[in-house]
Amino acid sequence: MNVSRPDDHRPPPDRLDPRTAIPTPVRLAGWISSAQGLIGVGVAVALAIRAAGGHREETVVISGYGTAVWFAILGGGLLAAGVGLLRGRRWGRGLVVIAELLLLFVAWYVGVGSDQYLAGLILAVVCAVALVSLFRRDAIEWYAV
Repeated sequence: MNVSRPDDHRPPPDRLDPRTAIPTPVRLAGWISSAQGLIGVGVAVALAIRAAGGHREETVVISGYGTAVWFAILGGGLLAAGVGLLRGRRWGRGLVVIAELLLLFVAWYVGVGSDQYLAGLILAVVCAVALVSLFRRDAIEWYAV
């Protein structure tokens, strides 16, 4: 019995098929968008619980349930796209790019419109990291295969 030879016949890590090997930048963008989507779903649950508890806004007309559904759809879509990227599904890339571009506008509003500059800057940096990751050469080559 030869101990030095593995039983499985997988190629060495440097010779993985580019169609199946997921580049590190794509994985990074997948983790970022999955976390953002999970936060969105969490906000949806919190808004639904808050609305079920009878909370009403006094200065504006806002439906707590409608806002919860909105966050559930967007957060769930971003979560699905992020998990898709982590599993090597190319369809997630387009959704993540669009979501990150939209979240850059949210970061601007949070920072400038709400005077929460640190929170807006953190969100903008996270979005920029995800976008740059998806537009790196190895990520584009992976996507184009």
